Amino acid sequence: MCAGWRWLHVLFIPVVPMDRIVEHVQCTTCGTRYRVEVLAMPTAAQMRTALPAGTRAAVTAMLRAAGEDSSPAARAGAIDAVRLAGLADYDDAAVTADLARDEEDAAAELRDLLGTLALQLIMPAHEWFLADIVRVGLADGQLSDAERAAARRIAACLGLTPAQAHGVIWLTEESASAG
Repeated sequence: MCAGWRWLHVLFIPVVPMDRIVEHVQCTTCGTRYRVEVLAMPTAAQMRTALPAGTRAAVTAMLRAAGEDSSPAARAGAIDAVRLAGLADYDDAAVTADLARDEEDAAAELRDLLGTLALQLIMPAHEWFLADIVRVGLADGQLSDAERAAARRIAACLGLTPAQAHGVIWLTEESASAG
């Protein structure tokens, strides 16, 4: 970390130090200087793992809400969603293993993973993500009350308001029944 001074220039010559510039870090590769707050931002590796991990936790929560007899269509939708998020080797055995995990641990992990993911998504992406998870629940028909509650929990973890969650769930249900 470095700190510097702002100078008063006369004919492009620094003459008088004016004030201290806040601390900063400098990239050793390109030489660009950044504020120290950039160190709190997620790394590229963290960003690459956030979407698959968050999607996996969210589809597991939706399938868990469907109960023991989640349909093969819902499981297939969950597998497709996780594969599209970047986990190419996700399969039915992985779904079964995810569903067998302790429910309290899975709920805590859902909050953590979706909280991390929410920081990295721009606002419309939060709603798109929720809509994809709702489609997993809709794969076997209308959402049950438990699936609807799971969708609201997922929306809250993403930072969506109850009104936003209601709108996304309702619009996703309407588009599924229309098409």
